Amino acid sequence: MSVAFIDGPMITKFVEDSATFEKCIKERFDILDVNKDGVLSRDELQNDVHDLSLVESALQSKEEVDNLYDVLFEKFDTGKKGKLDLKEFSTLMKEVTIAKANGFGNTPVCIILQEDSLLQKVV
Repeated sequence: MSVAFIDGPMITKFVEDSATFEKCIKERFDILDVNKDGVLSRDELQNDVHDLSLVESALQSKEEVDNLYDVLFEKFDTGKKGKLDLKEFSTLMKEVTIAKANGFGNTPVCIILQEDSLLQKVV
């Protein structure tokens, strides 16, 4: 864990550096793809406690979390196969990361970062 100051423009710059962003997304995808079948199941995605699930499980009911994943798969699983391939996962993570950038805005915010979180790569 580390503490860092981060703002929206820093995050946006990271996403716009497509080579670096895609490399980080591929690394995360490979970690999450536990069975190494080249796609992420809902269970594999929900096991990503570093960015989303930890907060979700602490603040929302199981039904609310399930509904969130229903929406994510409806929007990003373009083939409607019940799994996300690398391209779909990348699109999801890009949208989530840009939303975080917009949420932070231009004012630096001091946050605690997990060592392997995507935002750790920003700083």
